[in-house]
Amino acid sequence: MGEALDKPWVKSYPKEVPLRLEYPKVNAFYLLERGVEVAGDRDALVFFGKRTGYRELYRSVLSLAASLQGMGVGKGTKVALLLPNCPVYPMAYYALLRIGAIVVQLNPMYTPREINLLLKDSEAAMAITLDILAFKFEEALKEKLVDKLMVANMKDFLPFPLSILFPLKVRKQPKLDMGKYGDQVVSFLPFIRGAGKPEPVEVRPEEDVAVFQYTGGTTGISKAAMLTHANLVANTIQTRTWTYRSQDAREVVMCVLPFFHVYGMTAAMNVGFYMGSTLVLAPRFEVKEVVSLIKRYKVTMFPGVPTIYVAINQYASEHKVDLSSVEVCISGGAPLPVEVAQEFERFTGGKVVEGYGLSEASPVTHANPVWGKRKFGSIGLPFPDTDAKIVDPETGEELPQGEVGELAVRGPQVMKGYWNRPEETAQALRNGWLHTGDMAKMDEEGYFYIVDRKKDMIISGGYNIYPREVEEVLYEHPKILEAAVIGIPHEYKGEIVKAYVVLKKGEVAVAEEVIEFCKERLAPYKIPKEVEFATDLPKSMIGKVLRRELKEKELLKRGDLDKVQ
Repeated sequence: MGEALDKPWVKSYPKEVPLRLEYPKVNAFYLLERGVEVAGDRDALVFFGKRTGYRELYRSVLSLAASLQGMGVGKGTKVALLLPNCPVYPMAYYALLRIGAIVVQLNPMYTPREINLLLKDSEAAMAITLDILAFKFEEALKEKLVDKLMVANMKDFLPFPLSILFPLKVRKQPKLDMGKYGDQVVSFLPFIRGAGKPEPVEVRPEEDVAVFQYTGGTTGISKAAMLTHANLVANTIQTRTWTYRSQDAREVVMCVLPFFHVYGMTAAMNVGFYMGSTLVLAPRFEVKEVVSLIKRYKVTMFPGVPTIYVAINQYASEHKVDLSSVEVCISGGAPLPVEVAQEFERFTGGKVVEGYGLSEASPVTHANPVWGKRKFGSIGLPFPDTDAKIVDPETGEELPQGEVGELAVRGPQVMKGYWNRPEETAQALRNGWLHTGDMAKMDEEGYFYIVDRKKDMIISGGYNIYPREVEEVLYEHPKILEAAVIGIPHEYKGEIVKAYVVLKKGEVAVAEEVIEFCKERLAPYKIPKEVEFATDLPKSMIGKVLRRELKEKELLKRGDLDKVQ
């Protein structure tokens, strides 16, 4: 990629950040190993007041890795993780990497239906989860979609009873009868308490897959981006280098971004451990709790999404809180409004910069300089060793500076391909370039700007929602004839899901009925928040529903004339 040295962004680079970096060709387990080396006696994790030191974490990971090997888990075995941010997550994640297994990332908010679809697709042999989530695997166990389910009790990782933390939710939560499935279900705790060490495993970093990161496509069908050990190591080192003033064995990282999300996995967990930082874990975002954690543990690094910063700004403006420990925040997942960043910086004194990434790139490819020239509204400059260009979405030809086209990137963080999706892999990866599907432009100083997201994708609170997936659930409703889904503007989440529904002749329904139907089949963030009943839907000549027209109609109705294309 020598030609990248001639690109406009070279002159805009912070002098402290080299254009080229060295990446050790190692198993991604190295990211934790390095943290153990530099951290000494520091705390690795803080979870609701319970602290876990680096050496204790390392022993638990090695014990679990050896135990998993004893159960037949080895190189290339797919193991699904259905876990929120809690100590079990990094223990399981790094143990699997150490023995060459593949981590299959699952969202704990998924319904059993969604989980089963991904278990089938990934061909996972095993899953690891918490006792309060184990009921979601009932059907998977009956259908033998996984050979084993490893269950961790949340109480074992808390300094107080679970009922204090989740007083209402725990009482309502269904329970999995673990005895019903014999040796199909095993308890997590004994496997991290041994003194065993795993057998050596030879990993080819650039070839062997470490993580299946599920992502939607333009068709809305979930597919697994295959991220190699080399991908994870490279993007961790790139991200860490970008925050060059941060110090090893000093930082405290606020980990509210979920680790099952590719951004949380890299920017919070992998980078945090690589630096020997203390990771403060929050299994969900509740503004009062997160602000309290920032104050109590003097958080210095806080990767997040705009909706999180918006909520903290609102809370901080109503309460006198000291957030001055925060030094660095890289925001991703959705566009970062100028006023949000500026207000957050007033409360903290730290720096908030917008970046860009996608699951297929592990995920970060661009960011504004943290301590250099930043441009609001821009996603910033390409990372070290990362090349980027704007191309004609039809021909693939590179476009002149300033013109809008599709953003294409290449670099050591770009995925190997999609699992079992050769056609979609060929479409996304062309001549070494990852075609992102996002429309963008580049200015004369090499700063990039996202002009429009993938055509129909909805981004709600940093989560990607693909209309087709929601529409397929709506079509399962016995009263619905036709359905279309779009994203509509929302002050806090950026966008929320709105469904347009045409009922079958003679049927009657109300919005609440449709929403309740979706709640049983979709993760909470995918559920339509508004439902509008229509007599018909706009269609093209060949009968394809035109979501674009629905979007334009909605924006006109709301007076957002400047957003109408």
